[in-house]
Amino acid sequence: MLRAALLAVSLLALPSLAVAQNADVIKERKANFKAMGDAAKPTGAMMKGEADFDLAAVKNAIKVFQEKAALQGKLFPDDSKEGEKTEALPAIWENKADFEERFVKLAEAAKAADASITDEDTFGAEWPKVMGNCGSCHKKYRKPKD
Repeated sequence: MLRAALLAVSLLALPSLAVAQNADVIKERKANFKAMGDAAKPTGAMMKGEADFDLAAVKNAIKVFQEKAALQGKLFPDDSKEGEKTEALPAIWENKADFEERFVKLAEAAKAADASITDEDTFGAEWPKVMGNCGSCHKKYRKPKD
């Protein structure tokens, strides 16, 4: 009898465990996207001429993009389609290989930028390649902002 009761309680707990895991992965990917967005803000201001060129800030952004892009593609398991409020479109799970490949390309673009950006001129030429990877993914896989 005790075994049956324990089994029943365990089975009832499984869905809540899955929901908790979904919430954790969604929170992690949101935190990574926020880190990339925060790192990109100073570089965006530099590109617009609203801030002076700062190589250290650029290198920091590159580092963040390399680290987070390497993680992001795997933070969209099938069981995280729903849960905590998310801007992820169903197209992510419908085109999973393409979606994950975009993070590979983002990491590669960031790595190339790290090797080539040494001054304001190289920043102006190379940084848009990194940001273009972000934009292409947003257009296809993120809900439009209101």
